Amino acid sequence: MHPRPLRSGVFIAPFHPADESPTEQIHRDLALVQHLDDYGYDEAWIGEHHSGGYEIIPSPEVFIAHAAANTKQIRLGTGVVSLPYHNPLMLADRILQLDHQTRGRVMLGCGPGQLVTDAFMLGIEPSEQRRMMSEALEVVVPLLRGEVVTRKTDWFDLSEAQSQLPPVQWPGPEIAVASAISPSGASAAGRHGIGLLSLAASGPEGYEQLPKHWQVCEETAAKHGTTVDRANWRCVVPMHIAETREQALADMEFGTLRLAAYMEALGGVKPPFASSTERMLEEWMGPGLPIFGKLTCGTPEDAVAVIESLREQSGGFGTVLFLVHNCANPEATRKSYELIARNVMPAINDSNRYRRQSMEWATKNAGTFMPALAGGIQKAIEEYEQDRSERGGEGTQWVAPPDDEE
Repeated sequence: MHPRPLRSGVFIAPFHPADESPTEQIHRDLALVQHLDDYGYDEAWIGEHHSGGYEIIPSPEVFIAHAAANTKQIRLGTGVVSLPYHNPLMLADRILQLDHQTRGRVMLGCGPGQLVTDAFMLGIEPSEQRRMMSEALEVVVPLLRGEVVTRKTDWFDLSEAQSQLPPVQWPGPEIAVASAISPSGASAAGRHGIGLLSLAASGPEGYEQLPKHWQVCEETAAKHGTTVDRANWRCVVPMHIAETREQALADMEFGTLRLAAYMEALGGVKPPFASSTERMLEEWMGPGLPIFGKLTCGTPEDAVAVIESLREQSGGFGTVLFLVHNCANPEATRKSYELIARNVMPAINDSNRYRRQSMEWATKNAGTFMPALAGGIQKAIEEYEQDRSERGGEGTQWVAPPDDEE
């Protein structure tokens, strides 16, 4: 049996330079999701951030509500909601409302919160965020499945909490937890029997840890009596492709250094490789940037090789998510996703295998088929002439063309 097809999607943080219109940038993201829906992509995940000036969507749920109205089949996930920032019941209610508004296309991606600046503004101690995420998951998972929950912690207090809305998806909307380098995300996924979002899959450390992450996930699931499925494992990779490697690299001149400026803002120090686009791309395509992983910038063939490498290293996963880094201009970015849909994913999934087999069969048997075709034509001519003769020669005489013109 042929392997299960790898699904495709995007992960929209989003990364947007701070020298353009934020209104236009948000609407550009919405338009991109609509284009991806037209291209046949399976999923789009949208992030939540509140500071830093670059990742400018504070509510993925609001974005999803808009995007769902303009799309037909693409599934839409929060990528990711920072659980310590939200009362679990309020979050579950919003997701269940979206489950109805999207007619079952919403997914909940969750994590502890990536930007320490967000936690600082909310008065949350960064060292407590993973503990808070775990506590929230213990409540959100049953709430999304229609259960009644009573639970009190030092940051929320729920008494017989229950959503008024039943889930559209059974037994509830799909849930996935973010994972980078540490085993905390994989452990949480296994404990609750939910999906895994590997955000640093192409980075040097993240790539090496992929097998261990799934091992931790399965071990934890067995310990807690849950089950996990590689089909619900998603790996995020930054990628930009064009018809040639030269064109792909040229496209990246648009915004690569502006992304470096964001890294400087987060770290307080200008990265040593941020002196030129060429130097930054050397770093990004070599070992990979800590936040974003290793970039693939090249042709569809290069993209296929990278995805195949991820599948081999991980042992298999369900969906590849392409990081929307916006380092190429909007037109080149859309072209890249079009090439991925037209050339990369069909190669990965061997989508044309039956067409290829059919063509090979036709070629192999051409010596049988072509004479049969010629015989059929000759028979039709003879039957026509016989009928014409029986009618006293009425009608136009049909002369068979030479063999090489049939």
